[in-house]
Amino acid sequence: MPARTKVPVYRPYLYSASAIRDTYTHYAALRELGPVVRLHKHKVYALPRYAECKQVLLDEATFVSSDGVALNPVANRAGQGTTLFSDGEDHTRRRSLLARRLAPRALRALQDMVDLRAAATVEAAVARRRVDGVEIAAALPMSVVPDLVGWPPEGREHLLRWAGAAFNALGPLNRRAMCTLPASLGMLRYARGVVRTGSVLDGSLGHDLLAASEGGRIMPAECATMMIDYLAPSLDTTISAISSALHLFATHPEQWRLLRENPDLARKAVNEVVRHASPIRAFSRVAARDTVIAGTALPKGSRVLVLYGSANRDPLEWENPDTFDIRRDAARQLGFGRGTHGCVGQGLARLETTAVLRALAARVDRIEVAGPPEWALNNVIHRFERLPLELVPA
Repeated sequence: MPARTKVPVYRPYLYSASAIRDTYTHYAALRELGPVVRLHKHKVYALPRYAECKQVLLDEATFVSSDGVALNPVANRAGQGTTLFSDGEDHTRRRSLLARRLAPRALRALQDMVDLRAAATVEAAVARRRVDGVEIAAALPMSVVPDLVGWPPEGREHLLRWAGAAFNALGPLNRRAMCTLPASLGMLRYARGVVRTGSVLDGSLGHDLLAASEGGRIMPAECATMMIDYLAPSLDTTISAISSALHLFATHPEQWRLLRENPDLARKAVNEVVRHASPIRAFSRVAARDTVIAGTALPKGSRVLVLYGSANRDPLEWENPDTFDIRRDAARQLGFGRGTHGCVGQGLARLETTAVLRALAARVDRIEVAGPPEWALNNVIHRFERLPLELVPA
């Protein structure tokens, strides 16, 4: 079968405020057009369906990250030398330095601490009853991740703003990205200062990176970028997942009853939350050679946009994809990525989200919406900015 040369074009702007607030309408329209769609404003090939997204994520030899995963050249230049923007042996070398702290055995050692902090967070929230779900969602990652990375106590008050800015920079070079660029650069400057002064916490991932630098396994300049590599994604993506879970259970009370009756469903619920409300909207890859995907010829140098949120709602892959059902086997969801660039911190994200859900299920009879939620206007992260809820005690 000859490759198609005419690719359908999608002209609406995926990164407008309205598209961020109503992203799934755009995803459905893109999937209707076909497996490969040209985004007019960005000169990029969008992949809105599951099969093609998975194919690209698993084929790192053809679709590379070292030319950048953002939709703008500024971020793609600035990101050089990071784990996210690397391939092959270079990527493996960097990622191996994180592996020990994030391996299943290491995470099991954190279980009791994470459970205790989740319980304390939920107990304080239940005592107030009226809460902002985003504050609940942020509390556990903000207490766990900076310690694990080794970030000093000074400067932690800026981390959420900095992390959001880092993700905004990975979209197109729009006003939103430009306005947050100083904050993302501020995070890098601060991280370099932490490395320069050696003020990381003892026994942390940052401590490991400094030791690797002193041993010649990485360049000193890589220490700061690798700390940010893990810190920023581990905060915003987990906050997105937990806050989305709170909203989904508030708007699907029958699913909340299922979880309360069977708390062992919490782990399956995490996969279904990430499938239904993917924390990352999209990252891009570049074709390293002429190739064909879904019958469409892509010349070398073509940039493709992997639409995680759309793939996870693809009716060709999922039965009733817009239905939230924690009994579903959603383990193959792409919200944490796949292949060698699969989220290195997904084990911790699962641990934290599961702990919060279990703590809530043990103490909360109902989660009710207490006001209109507000979406965070971010180019890449899909999460709430504000989520008014009432927690009705059990």
